[in-house]
Amino acid sequence: MLANDHVERHGSEVPVVLVHAGVADRRMWTPQWGPLTEHLDAVRVDLRGFGESDAAPTEPFSHPGDLWDTLDELGPSRCHLVGASLGAGVALEAALARPDAVDSLCLVPPGGSLLATRTEDLAEFAAAEDAALLAGDLDAAVQANLEAWVAGRGRPLEQVDPEVVAAVARMQRRAFEIQLGWGREAEELEVEPARDPMHRLAEVTAPVLLVVGGHDLDTVLDSADRLEHALDDLTRVEWPDVAHLPSLEQPERFSALLLEWLIP
Repeated sequence: MLANDHVERHGSEVPVVLVHAGVADRRMWTPQWGPLTEHLDAVRVDLRGFGESDAAPTEPFSHPGDLWDTLDELGPSRCHLVGASLGAGVALEAALARPDAVDSLCLVPPGGSLLATRTEDLAEFAAAEDAALLAGDLDAAVQANLEAWVAGRGRPLEQVDPEVVAAVARMQRRAFEIQLGWGREAEELEVEPARDPMHRLAEVTAPVLLVVGGHDLDTVLDSADRLEHALDDLTRVEWPDVAHLPSLEQPERFSALLLEWLIP
């Protein structure tokens, strides 16, 4: 269970729950927090190993299980789930675990356990990150993530808002520092899903909003195609001018889209 200081909530109705990307923490949703909480109950969390959730695990855990433990403590019986990248996988796995408790899903974009194909660009990123971490070079590891996920395909990092780049760099470095400090034994306590969630899409009952950036990696676009093919109640939105973090690159546009989705 996540401690309360790693969770923020505004309101007391059916909440929209914001689950961050693996290169970020709950601070990535700061641009949306004000617009959302003007109209809705909202919750944002730091997953274990990110942001302020730095206590090393001592027993097996899963991010979706942690999320439901936290929501059970907060009290709502139903929610809307919004997940970015890693958080999108967590959100969809959480919806599979408790389909009756999830009114809608927003995947912005798919990632984490929803990536089904190790494309060439994903392999190149993984090799660069692994080499940097093996060498103990956190600056290079952060840079590899910025190049892959913030800049994306066909765009230099210099074309992205420097404030977005700096914010992601801070959040990603924080995650590296926490998780490397845990040691491999603690990291290996994370439990993999019993079944690949991409093979359980027929069980998804909630309507899904899917947001994909034109500069994102091929593996993400492949996942988006698979989700669109498998899910009947899915709305796909493509923004050609962003990469893997649409909500950070275009915060006002995303806030408007999300509110339109949640308050039709």
